[in-house]
Amino acid sequence: MPTLRLKNLTRAYGQIRAVDNVDLDIRDGEFLSLLGPSGCGKTTTLRMIAGFIDPSGGTIEVDGRVLSSASGSVPPERRGMSMIFQSYAIWPNMTVAENVGFGLVLRKLPSAEIKQRVGQVLDVVQLGTLAHRYPAELSGGQQQRVALARAIVVQPSVLLLDEPLSNLDANLREEMRTEIRRLHEAFRITTVYVTHDQAEAMATSDRIAVMNRGRVEQVDAPYTIYARPRTRFVAGFIGRTNFIEGRRDRSQIRFDGFAVDAARLEGVDATASTITASVRPQSLSLSSERPADADGRIQIPGRIVERTFLGEHWDYVFAAASSNLRLKVAARPSDVFAVDTDTWLALDPKQLVVIQ
Repeated sequence: MPTLRLKNLTRAYGQIRAVDNVDLDIRDGEFLSLLGPSGCGKTTTLRMIAGFIDPSGGTIEVDGRVLSSASGSVPPERRGMSMIFQSYAIWPNMTVAENVGFGLVLRKLPSAEIKQRVGQVLDVVQLGTLAHRYPAELSGGQQQRVALARAIVVQPSVLLLDEPLSNLDANLREEMRTEIRRLHEAFRITTVYVTHDQAEAMATSDRIAVMNRGRVEQVDAPYTIYARPRTRFVAGFIGRTNFIEGRRDRSQIRFDGFAVDAARLEGVDATASTITASVRPQSLSLSSERPADADGRIQIPGRIVERTFLGEHWDYVFAAASSNLRLKVAARPSDVFAVDTDTWLALDPKQLVVIQ
């Protein structure tokens, strides 16, 4: 049985449904991220799980026990959950050890057990030598670790995180998302993580639920979300992509400038006369001359019309010679093509993802 289950979960504000019939099963020990743009309903969903907001409809269950419904909710302090907010909410007048142990003090555990558990968790988050410092003496990343340690030390059934890295700079965010994943591997606490940052979700999660306008559009492992998006929104929100339109012509799908046998495309509706496909820029390749061995790939002549160097790769815009087709292409730093250079683009039909 899943540890955490959301069934037809809805939250309405007047005529607006901030969360609209969300169904999610979050497994025991799983790390699931709610990912989406501002206003998509992810934080409202998290706050309903925490018990801060009552649902307008549907239920929230933990191990089969109903915690929230339209008729009433278990208060937050009786849910056995821990939540970490965007602001770390650590007390400036308490030391690191006192901050981490505060929840255990409220639970009236013996002082010897509190000291032992606090010491153990501080060692895990690599703050053991800073136990007697105050928050003002810590860096942003160290304060974030204090908040994580305080949430973990009480051994919650579910850990909730609401964009906890949004106040950190880019390098520290990258370091902390690795740290969050490491802590999850150590403790295996069922975790729900809210973020609008795709890299955070991809780096930390077992699965990602992509939300849009209050609904979950797709729930899958990070690789599947990226490589096989099901909808136009998911394909466009996760990373960068090219959308191309095609129409059925008997056994083929004809795009602008090339055609593919329908049998080579996964997920083509046999009754659809038109389709939309997504292809990632890094799935495409460029060359100065037509390759001798096509290896099943489609080859299109054209030229480079735009380019941008981004350090780790080039961003090119390729324009086909005999059609209006334009595609964004990501290439290695060593693959240098000048603007207006004649080039060949190679496209593997397996990288075309048919979307809704």
